[in-house]
This record gives sequence, structure tokens and C-alpha cells, in this order.
Amino acid sequence: MLYLRLMMKGFLLAVLMVVLGFAYVAWTIVDYGDGDADSGADAALVLGAAAWGSKPSPVFRERINHAVKLYQSGKVRWIVFTGGTPEPGYPAEADVGREFAARQGVPMTAMLVENQSRTTWQNLSNARDLGGPFGIRSYLLVSDPLHMRRAVLMASDLGLRAYPAPTQSSRFRTLSSWSRFLARETWLYVGYRVFRQLS
Repeated sequence: MLYLRLMMKGFLLAVLMVVLGFAYVAWTIVDYGDGDADSGADAALVLGAAAWGSKPSPVFRERINHAVKLYQSGKVRWIVFTGGTPEPGYPAEADVGREFAARQGVPMTAMLVENQSRTTWQNLSNARDLGGPFGIRSYLLVSDPLHMRRAVLMASDLGLRAYPAPTQSSRFRTLSSWSRFLARETWLYVGYRVFRQLS
């Protein structure tokens, strides 16, 4: 009986440690997303988000708007849009982003599109290969604040000089949507860190 009680206490302690560990990681993700790069870079790299037909979703629209502001303020010379299409026949996220930015006055000659990727890793890897021939060596990563820590870590692993430039007006405004996004990012961040250690 004593053995069973000790086993149960050990199990509960282990569960508590895991919960506290995830809570700490979640806090660091929130804290990291509050930061912003003070200096400029060669390009703003807009990480893909959903497009609704030929229109950006509210989340994607805020990322595009932020990249446009960076360009118009002179912090970047290029905007690189990333993101493919979820299904054949639908516009690629990157193409939708470029068209939306063009309507705000960004010249087509100042924008590059990478329209094959479906994941954050692919966004970054393909953008690196795309930007190299144009002399792009540094990036401001544009995404939602909670996405920043994982995205910057991946960019570093890919050899990119990348700095956080989180959107200032995320569309994840309700506590429910924000909490779901945070839980997802925490899980993906922990999973990626584990993968890095094992590979």
C-alpha cells in the first residue's frame, strides 16, 4: 500500500513538473512576442497565413499591413511573401499577399514571392534560397507575436540573420482564440526543440 502511495505521489509530481514546464515555455513565448527589432534589415519576410480565395484572412491581412508599414518607413527595401496553396486551384498565400500590398502602393519590383511552402520551416528555407540572388542577407520576420519565438529559432537554425517584427494588431483578440494559439505554439515550440536535440 505504501508503495502504491509513493508511486502515485511520484506520478503526480511528474505531471506537475510537466505542467509547470509547459507553463514556463508559454510565458517565454508571450514575453518574446513583446519584443521588436529597433533596426532595419534588407527585407521583411512575411510568414504565410490563410487566404480566403483572393483575399487575405484577417490574420494574414495584419501581417501584410505590418510589412507594408516597415517598407514605407524605410526599415526594409524588400518584402518577401511566403506561403503556398492548401488545395490545387486556390490562389497561393504569397500571391494574395503581394497583390494586397501592391494595392497599398508597394511596387511589384520591391516584392518577392515564395508560393510553394506550407509550413514555417518551408517558409523560411525557401525564402532564404529566393532572397540570396537578390543580395538579401537580413530579414525582419513578420508574423503574430506568439509565433515569433519559434520562427526566429528556426530561422537561426537555417542560417538566416532574422529579427522579430511581430504584428502590432494581432487578430487573435478574444481570450479563447489567443489561448488556443498560445497552446498550439507552445506544443510546436517544445516539439521542435526536442526534434533539434534528437537530430
